[in-house]
Amino acid sequence: MNICVYCASSSQVPEVYMECARQLGTLLAQGGHTLVNGAGHTGLMGASTDAVLAAGGEVVGVIPQFMVEQGWHHSGLTRLEIVTDMHTRKQRMASLSDACIALPGGVGTLEELLEIITWKQLGLYVKPVVLLNVAGYFDPLLELFQRAVREHFMRPEHTGIWQVAHSPAEAIHLALTTPSWSREVRKFAAL
Repeated sequence: MNICVYCASSSQVPEVYMECARQLGTLLAQGGHTLVNGAGHTGLMGASTDAVLAAGGEVVGVIPQFMVEQGWHHSGLTRLEIVTDMHTRKQRMASLSDACIALPGGVGTLEELLEIITWKQLGLYVKPVVLLNVAGYFDPLLELFQRAVREHFMRPEHTGIWQVAHSPAEAIHLALTTPSWSREVRKFAAL
């Protein structure tokens, strides 16, 4: 499988997140899965990429030209795709993937995660979406989702859009075993 991983590019995050990214990368490679990501060389993105490559796996990175010009790209990827802008990057990463896993990250990671959840709610992306909830990082977001359901901004059915894992092994398992989402959910997109 090609598994897209959304995650932080910051290198100043607690070690628990870096270790999780490395474990995820190693397990992806050991399972014969290709990592698809944003091609950055730092932070959780760099850690997961380096772990995949060290374990003999493959990484496909997608990055906009302006980031390449800044030198933000990883130079050792199996394949580097340079695109025109951020929108194209996200669309290409999704189109390459058989599942998405979100590790902790800042607004960029959260934006990618929320967009893929929105696409799934609309039936535009029907593959598994997994939040790897390291050290309870996503707890506030998951509570916000529950509040959105309680206050009728989302239907209870929409909570099936994502799965929550607490370890890299569980995240990969959920990515491999979660059934595809039905495109028929479009009729539930509006309340």
